[in-house]
Amino acid sequence: MLAITVLTEGGHRHVRAGAGKLAELVDRLGGWDDRFLVVQRIPDLPEVFVQVWHEDGGEYELEHRDGAPDRHFRTTLDRPEPVIAAMTRWARLEDDWGSGLRWTPLDLGPSGPPPPLELDEGERERLDARIREVIAGGYATRAQLAEIAQDHLVSGDRRPVSPEQARRLVDRMWLERVEEQASWEGENDPERLSRAFSALEATGITARENFTCCRACGQAEIAAAGSPDARGYVYFHSQCTDSAAAGHGLALLYGGFDGSPDTTASIGREIVAALEKTGLPVEWNGDPGQTITVAPLDWRKRLVG
Repeated sequence: MLAITVLTEGGHRHVRAGAGKLAELVDRLGGWDDRFLVVQRIPDLPEVFVQVWHEDGGEYELEHRDGAPDRHFRTTLDRPEPVIAAMTRWARLEDDWGSGLRWTPLDLGPSGPPPPLELDEGERERLDARIREVIAGGYATRAQLAEIAQDHLVSGDRRPVSPEQARRLVDRMWLERVEEQASWEGENDPERLSRAFSALEATGITARENFTCCRACGQAEIAAAGSPDARGYVYFHSQCTDSAAAGHGLALLYGGFDGSPDTTASIGREIVAALEKTGLPVEWNGDPGQTITVAPLDWRKRLVG
């Protein structure tokens, strides 16, 4: 697997795609709603990416950017193979990944900094706190965080945070977290949780992290979220994520799709066993009417973006 996220024109995200998957996605480019890919690093870094555009019968327009506007370049190629090779080498962090290609600077025009935010102290504290809370949760992309920053203080017709102001604010806080997580070593609790959920998924239990906004939405949507022959489910919603990130443990919602209390209890026991196998502490009394709680929990989820 490569430490990248690949975004398609159709809105699909391929997290930690392998070299073979990246090659497949490039090779199929050309049709309607499948003409470009954007590849970002994990964790995503502002204005650092490589991307390609191709329509059937045309050339491949390959671009890369390394932060500042004057570090944005383009080249054109007539075949997918050199595009795949360059993008794969970029994903592998090879120093000379772009050598042998004729790059030209891409001038996107002048772009100055946005005006400063005009917020009172209380508004700024609430906005900063909400962004940090979602960053700590670890599931949001930079684009999603920017939307949250734009919308959080909206009141009637007043929209005090512009899209560019939101992006600047989010990027600053995002990079602070990226720097912080660089010192984390080894597997952490959110990664153990993901490992347990993957194991449960493989046994026929639909397992979803940070799934929907609340319990009502989660219960309404979980049946369609996995395999049609799944025996049961386990998930936690975004409010549970916020609670875990704040140090209060993580509540898991679960059940059997046949509605039987016995099935729900059996699913609960499988969930507890999978969690304990990864070394996570679990609180549950065996009652199918009670949530399963993972606590205490050190919630240091690495950003993806």
